[in-house]
Amino acid sequence: MITLCSIASGSSGNCIYIGTKSTHLLVDAGISAKRIEEGLRSINVEPDSLAAILITHEHSDHVQGLSVFGRKHAVPVYATAGTLTQYLESGKCRPEPGEWLNEVEYGRCFTVGDIEVSPFAISHDAVRPVSYTFRAGGHKIGMATDLGTYNETTVESLRGSEILYLEANHDENMLLVGSYPYQLKQRILGRKGHLSNDAASGLIGRLLHEGLRVVVLGHLSKENNYPELAYETVRQDLYRSWSFSAPVPEILVASRDKPSKRFSLE
Repeated sequence: MITLCSIASGSSGNCIYIGTKSTHLLVDAGISAKRIEEGLRSINVEPDSLAAILITHEHSDHVQGLSVFGRKHAVPVYATAGTLTQYLESGKCRPEPGEWLNEVEYGRCFTVGDIEVSPFAISHDAVRPVSYTFRAGGHKIGMATDLGTYNETTVESLRGSEILYLEANHDENMLLVGSYPYQLKQRILGRKGHLSNDAASGLIGRLLHEGLRVVVLGHLSKENNYPELAYETVRQDLYRSWSFSAPVPEILVASRDKPSKRFSLE
């Protein structure tokens, strides 16, 4: 069995739990250590039992609580060399980096406990950002957030996922008419920005297969999106495109401030 639970998701902070009965992981630690602890305990996972924290990139909404939480619970951290360098240079890390920081490389799988982790490159304005897929017990979870566009590497990496956790950051019309400065709008809309609802729906359309069971939409903008709008955009396209005998996958929008339900594959 392998499980996904979003502890927090959005521009203000991101943290996702991935685990089996014997191995517990976090993807990103972009909220306070206290909130991470509370979120884990709400799903009956003790913080001291974590085997690793996997970081996607160095932006604060993905590493805000990393130093305090990592120091308190002595959890190994995995990220690309570029991300680790940026994090070390920020001065916000523990003083013994060689003992707890581990480099990952695009396309090179590794295992943590009984979970196989596969890093793949994403397009974002960070230093060598990465996303991950996870396999355990013959099942696969795929995730991709903080990417301005997707390509064949993205599609091939995520292909066959039974649970998909994907960014649906903004509605383009809301962003364009909103109060953000022009340069920020262009950053978000650019190839190294964030996926819109429509772009997320297009990516999901490339990944449909009979075994797809759950789609979780994450990293929504508070100012430029509504959960209902993201949900409905994806739902309509998914229902139009679904051509398999299996039930249409469940769709969920991850909350920015409370854990989602747990989704398990067994």
